[in-house]
Amino acid sequence: MEKDFDKFQKSVKLNFNNPKLLEQAFVHRSYLNEHRDFELEHNERLEFLGDAVLELVVTENLYNNNPNPEGELTNWRASLVNSKMLAKIAKKLNMEEYLYLSKGEQRDSGKARDYILANAMEALIGAVYLDKGWDEAKQFILDNVLSELPEILEKKLFIDPKTKFQEAAQEQAGITPAYKVIKEEGPDHNKLFEVGVYLNKELVATGTGSSKQEAQENAAEAAIEIKEWA
Repeated sequence: MEKDFDKFQKSVKLNFNNPKLLEQAFVHRSYLNEHRDFELEHNERLEFLGDAVLELVVTENLYNNNPNPEGELTNWRASLVNSKMLAKIAKKLNMEEYLYLSKGEQRDSGKARDYILANAMEALIGAVYLDKGWDEAKQFILDNVLSELPEILEKKLFIDPKTKFQEAAQEQAGITPAYKVIKEEGPDHNKLFEVGVYLNKELVATGTGSSKQEAQENAAEAAIEIKEWA
């Protein structure tokens, strides 16, 4: 199916001098494995650039507009530029329908797709910066990323799930949660951990992830929902 990038540009209020640069932001490496004669490169170099532009724009904005301590600003920035948030914004912009993916990647969903979307969002920022310059890249980030900050602050989304669950558990039950690896599988370069979060001996929830830290955070997030705390 033909991808209408003119339609996408209008929807996000962009007007590229080089539309091929915009298109490249959506090319996943896997697509080129199946389409070796495709005219564009994959988006990883653009992603590398966009990541740096995004971080600087967000950092500058937070620094200039908030007198808060460094630790708080760091947490706010992390909540704006993490993969989960960038994937959410990419979905809002309907970026998913424009992705160039292999047949295998097209079938994937959930976290694997979110990771690809987050990377494409950074690549898009890199493409805007290269094509339109700093000011337009900055405006794009202000409109689409920093606009999420009020909700993050209101719902305290900048507090990581482990901290949030610990504070709630201590307040509600007087217990500090403990985490334990339940299962570990896969080769060293591609591990999958399953971690349980416990209150005393009660297993409250489990979470999986490619690192113990990620699995712990997913377990804490699940525990918050189960206990309906925080």
